[in-house]
Amino acid sequence: MHVDGYAGYNELPDVTLVGCWAHARRKFDEALKALPEDKRNKAVAAREGLEYCNRLFAIEGELKDKTPEERYQIRQVRSKPVLDAFLAWLKTQKSRVLPKSTFGQAIYYCLGQWDKLVAFLQDGRLELDNNRSERSIKPFVIGRKNWLFANTPRGAKASAITYSIIETAKENGLNPFHYLIYLFEKLPNLDLKDKNALDQLLPWSETLPPVCRMNN
Repeated sequence: MHVDGYAGYNELPDVTLVGCWAHARRKFDEALKALPEDKRNKAVAAREGLEYCNRLFAIEGELKDKTPEERYQIRQVRSKPVLDAFLAWLKTQKSRVLPKSTFGQAIYYCLGQWDKLVAFLQDGRLELDNNRSERSIKPFVIGRKNWLFANTPRGAKASAITYSIIETAKENGLNPFHYLIYLFEKLPNLDLKDKNALDQLLPWSETLPPVCRMNN
């Protein structure tokens, strides 16, 4: 599961958590911006940490058209040495920084998330960041004040289910509006004990009518 640094994910059983390098990189970018303007372009430690992250993203940029198997192999050869060097650098910096400083927070964040940050090496299908999922949740995160009116845990759960359906529909090339209309028409008369019938309504089902597709 691709995640950010939220500690709540740590309690999930039987799940491998894959950390987000965009979050790690952002910590060093913030540390660099916290410096006086005349020092930001110099060879300061915050810039060095940022450059380690940039190297990983540069490698990934070259792998976007590769197969998962090719990505896996190339990462072992090119990304892993960068990670090994970065970890050694982080451990050295740890003894030199104030933990609560902006730069210190960047160092401690990476060290605390390290097992998750290197998990992308395990499989070529995994990504370096979770930006894709963050882009998906952005529309309703912006409206977070509306969720004050969910009022109860059941209301919040209903909202989460609704948004999950909508975003999954988008990811599968569906028009959410027409897809929801189709669900509302079919679900009331569906035999919920028939798993095959329910499968035919899922966003990735090939039996959905053309009207549900995005180009319609």
